[in-house]
Amino acid sequence: MFDRMKLQVLANHARSAAENMAHTLQRTAHSAFVKETEDFTVMLLNRRGETFGVPMELGATWYPGLTYGRTIEMIEDYRPGDVAFTNDPYSGFVATHAPDTHLWKPVFYDGEIIAWTGGHIHNTDMGGAVPASLSRALTEIHQEGIRFPPMKLVREGVFDEQILRIMTTNVRKPDLNIGDIKALVGALNTGERKILAMVEKFGKAAFLDGVDALLDHAEAQARDILRAMPDGEWVFADYADEDSVAANPCRLKLTLRIRGDEAILDFTGSDPQLASSLNVPSGGDPRHTILLVGVYYVLYTLNPKILLNTGLTRPFTCIAPEGTVLNPTFPAAVGMRSLTCARLRSVIFGAFSQAVPERLPAAPAGNNCIVNVMTTDERTGNRIIAAVNPVVGGGGGMPHRDGTNGSGADAAYLKNTPIEITEMETPVEFVRYGLATDSGGAGRWRGGLATHMAFRVFSPDTRITARNRDRGFFRPWGVLGGRAAGLSDMVVNPGTPGERRLGNIDTAVLQPGDVLDIRSAGGGGRGDPFTREAWRVARDVARGYVSVGAAEREYGVVIRDGVLDAAATDRLRADRPSPTGHFHFGPEREGYERQWTPEAYDFLTRTLDGLPIHWRFFAKTEIFSRMSGRSGAEGVEAALEEVYARFPEMPRSKAMVREAAE
Repeated sequence: MFDRMKLQVLANHARSAAENMAHTLQRTAHSAFVKETEDFTVMLLNRRGETFGVPMELGATWYPGLTYGRTIEMIEDYRPGDVAFTNDPYSGFVATHAPDTHLWKPVFYDGEIIAWTGGHIHNTDMGGAVPASLSRALTEIHQEGIRFPPMKLVREGVFDEQILRIMTTNVRKPDLNIGDIKALVGALNTGERKILAMVEKFGKAAFLDGVDALLDHAEAQARDILRAMPDGEWVFADYADEDSVAANPCRLKLTLRIRGDEAILDFTGSDPQLASSLNVPSGGDPRHTILLVGVYYVLYTLNPKILLNTGLTRPFTCIAPEGTVLNPTFPAAVGMRSLTCARLRSVIFGAFSQAVPERLPAAPAGNNCIVNVMTTDERTGNRIIAAVNPVVGGGGGMPHRDGTNGSGADAAYLKNTPIEITEMETPVEFVRYGLATDSGGAGRWRGGLATHMAFRVFSPDTRITARNRDRGFFRPWGVLGGRAAGLSDMVVNPGTPGERRLGNIDTAVLQPGDVLDIRSAGGGGRGDPFTREAWRVARDVARGYVSVGAAEREYGVVIRDGVLDAAATDRLRADRPSPTGHFHFGPEREGYERQWTPEAYDFLTRTLDGLPIHWRFFAKTEIFSRMSGRSGAEGVEAALEEVYARFPEMPRSKAMVREAAE
């Protein structure tokens, strides 16, 4: 048996081993997106393929609860030196879009598998319809690049050259793909050595028992956090700006139920499976890590000493009905699932914020835009495809401080690439890279500021993909009197006669001299902004975080000629009523929900859920197109009857038939 001290020693060994793996990968990777932005994971897995060790400082933070179990079982006869891989989102539901290539390796001791090492790298490109493989406009998985079901990439230490040849034939920058994959194999080998060292230190039986104890301990920590929350039920919904090129909003809805030390996350009422690539391939797994990412952030916020492993998932059960945006059926496109996952995290944060309002922040920006460029380098004549930089917004205002500027909260793991490295590897010229004034939501604790980036291109027909563009209409929300944050934007050639606003379009073609200007959203504010100390507001103005006009309008603080006018500030702040309500969503959502009331949207989703899956998105789009001048559930019902009249071949919704019978 492991006592608490010995268990912590094992946990430290596991974390150290995973961090060694991460350093190996980062230092030997080829693409800037892996070695600089750090969109990768590495992990130690028990015999069942459950994660028991992850790094804390390097890589993506989505996957501490990932299990490879179903995928491991899809291959037979593992031998020492084997490495398996997949990037198919529908084969075992480990990879969740085609650029994420997952590898895993068995660790043998005394002739049996005692553990696994695993991880993923985000390949810059996997082929498909657009450079970098990902676009909201794609409608089926086959457009998103070449896919490999689970198979052996390395057999007893020797790479399968035929598989590598197939990959290099189908992707746009094969040297980056193969280089990053081989770097990940090196990381898995590092992890294998570290696991074997732990076995030698603790003994085989003790190691195996200790790994199980790590998961049990994380489970106990998660249950302790839930027990400290009140029992109850909380409902929250949030929207992605657009569900497809049809440009209707996509709603995610969560009913959070906490009873003792368990929680149910019921996503019933979320949008149907989409005819775009915003679907999230969870496979209906009630503890799929991609559904629980927001939960990990909540748990870690409430207990920063919590162990990060699959044990955290055990107290939680997710309900994601089949044929919805959070559990699509093949061959739905899923490449832009990260945009929907950002909104999914916001929904989870919003629900838990109502359960423990005194301890959680306002909404983060929730639009971690990844910018890729495909162009010709006029210096060398070479064709280039590269990730330029993530454009990540601010964190929400915290209970004890302002939100983090520029790269906060749930997207902070996407690190920026130094401009000098980007300009050296990619033929672009940065003309702006910094923080956006007035973009953070006003509050007692201000929301983090947005990132603002602009660069110029030099070659004809330069193709840009800017995936995860969102929050151009629905703002990150404020809480407890705090205000919603500023919106995102994307513009070509701003301030010129040729200015073009692209909104949430995620692909564009630029010509020599064109400038692409991108701004993320900010983070929501927390607490009444009129209670923020005037000196803090004055400091924000001096730093360029808040304009003079916004200081007076949003905070009631008067700045004249760069100096705080205390008397005028006191007069302006006097007798102002305190804001009410838990959330502030901003005028856009408030106006939208006057037409699309929560009751109306619930009626819509119940109706759509009663249709065959292949009819749902079509019916939603047709209903939206007929809602002009209508509102509420009655308006939705009237629009639906028009759709039935126009398309008599559409089956009657089982939900409507059932409600009529009742």
